Amino acid sequence: MTASVRLKPLGAADARWARGFWGGVHDRTRATTVPDMWRALSDPAVSPALRNFRIAAGAEEGGHEGPPFMDGDFYKWLEAAIAQLETDPEPWLAETVEDLAQLIASVQREDGYLHTPTIIAARNDEEATALADRFNFETYNLGHLITAGVRHYEVTGSTTLLDAAKGAASFLEDLATNKPLELARSAICPSHYMAVIDLYRATADEQYLRLAEAFLRVRDDFDGGDDNQDRLPVREQVVVAGHAVRANYLYAGLADLVAETGDTELQGVLENLWSDVVDTKLYVTGGCGALYDGASPDGSPWQDQISRVHQAYGRAYQLPHTTAHSETCANIGMILWSERMLSLTGDAKYADVIERIAFNTLLAGISLGGTEYFYTNPLRQVRDLPFALRRPGDTGLHPVPPPPPSDERLRERYLSCFCCPPNVARTLARFHERAASVSADGLFVHQYGGSDIRSPRDDGRLLGLREESDYPWDGRIAFTVTEATEGGMPLHLRVPGWAAEATLEVNGAALPAPTPGTYAVVDRRWEVGDVVVLTLPMPVRVLRGHRLAEELTGQVAVQRGPVVYCLESSDLPDGVTLEQVALRRGAELHVRESEVEGHRLIEVRGEAAVLPVDDGDELYADLERADLGTFEVRLIPYFAWGNRGASEMSVWLPLVW
Repeated sequence: MTASVRLKPLGAADARWARGFWGGVHDRTRATTVPDMWRALSDPAVSPALRNFRIAAGAEEGGHEGPPFMDGDFYKWLEAAIAQLETDPEPWLAETVEDLAQLIASVQREDGYLHTPTIIAARNDEEATALADRFNFETYNLGHLITAGVRHYEVTGSTTLLDAAKGAASFLEDLATNKPLELARSAICPSHYMAVIDLYRATADEQYLRLAEAFLRVRDDFDGGDDNQDRLPVREQVVVAGHAVRANYLYAGLADLVAETGDTELQGVLENLWSDVVDTKLYVTGGCGALYDGASPDGSPWQDQISRVHQAYGRAYQLPHTTAHSETCANIGMILWSERMLSLTGDAKYADVIERIAFNTLLAGISLGGTEYFYTNPLRQVRDLPFALRRPGDTGLHPVPPPPPSDERLRERYLSCFCCPPNVARTLARFHERAASVSADGLFVHQYGGSDIRSPRDDGRLLGLREESDYPWDGRIAFTVTEATEGGMPLHLRVPGWAAEATLEVNGAALPAPTPGTYAVVDRRWEVGDVVVLTLPMPVRVLRGHRLAEELTGQVAVQRGPVVYCLESSDLPDGVTLEQVALRRGAELHVRESEVEGHRLIEVRGEAAVLPVDDGDELYADLERADLGTFEVRLIPYFAWGNRGASEMSVWLPLVW
């Protein structure tokens, strides 16, 4: 652990989701998500991903198919598979991973470049120029190759993909030195910032740290636009703008750089930018990136600096519902950025945001069955939109079928743009790495949901814990001490910012009430069998939006614990439409155990108002004086919507008296 990092995350050897909510998600990822995704990627009738590598290697004839970033998406699935090898090794998976490592390495050029569209074109005697178009995503692909190569080495000890990772870094270093303009122009969705720090940490070779610093210099010298966060040098940026995936990946990579260099000025910039997102641009579900398309800096008097942005952050408090983009990859990027800021600072607010994303928009990005995926994650879906929204997976870079009707946008097993599904797979396969950290101050537990944790320290102290909880459905979280060498170490338990009136006890004895939004510290000499209970009250909360968030005016959202709820038309009585439903101010909302498609959850119920039917086409019409009806409304967790066929849905609902 470097001097600049306060917390060191625990890996698979010391933290696992063994039971409970996240234990169930882990089992689903292992048994269903990773193998089903491999069946799709390896079947040329479904996906050209594997076949592209086989053609590039000369094992098959043909041309490249699919988007130019498909190599990187293939590497993300490989990273998920490698993570599964670490936690749940299986012979078929080990053989598959090793075969793919050999195949990928065989395709790489001697200069370290690896991009199957270019290599296949050259093999077919077609014109092929590296970095000819920034939207070929070569640096994105190479970054994910490096990360997969490092993980493969860490888990298996094999250097096959590590050598490929070093080759890719060598190619990037040559660009930074000799072709900085080409590198800067191509640095979109910059996974390579995080990747070369991964490589530095795995090899302790200073050249990779210097390369990360070069990436930042090259970017700051480039005259670009807000869509790629390169209109201004990073240290001059005060608000987050542009493509949300690119932004979150960039700032996550720069946080890695801060961790290794101790650059306090850059850390301050990142803290301010992160706060700009969380305070003014983050959806209540944790979604990032409000806009399908826009312009930035929007409304600026310096009109010569305005450029198009897409899949992007908008203005402060610009948070549309139906047209929310909230790409799954952007939301995962915010987890990557937040967990790095958490390691740098030890501030619980970063773990709070990871929790908000994880229990809401991350899990909404994958079906309850674990095999179908969303690209975008709107907060409202309605019928009969008079305009077409790009269908999930359409980046505009390749042809796709026409979009479906607006109320029939469903998760799909395979998207023509397949970046999000393997990103979900690798995030869930490695989610145990977000459970806890260790530092000189003790053991920090960040996320709850059924963990086994052990935290060895260099001084010989060790503390092992077994979590028993029904979180997020119940707020009682009990940790039993399973190991305690030399008395263990201080225990820090995160008290979420939403958790007012939390209580803490050890072996039945109450401790002082912990403060929301901090870590509650229990410093004592631990013994095996000690029990710590953190209780987080979970009333149903009704949330309003900021006065400047115009789309939220007169509406409320419902949250219980970390889980945000929504209304789905599947749960409406006959004759009631989504737009007729309103919540009554002060109405009692209660919870009960339920299920969606056989998956257990806690639903929220209460009396709702039924507004008069509005079936006219007028843009403005007189308000009807009809009395309001009532019915018992059922709200389900946002992550569970869209699993029962075509439907309408809304997180925010009108409020009436």
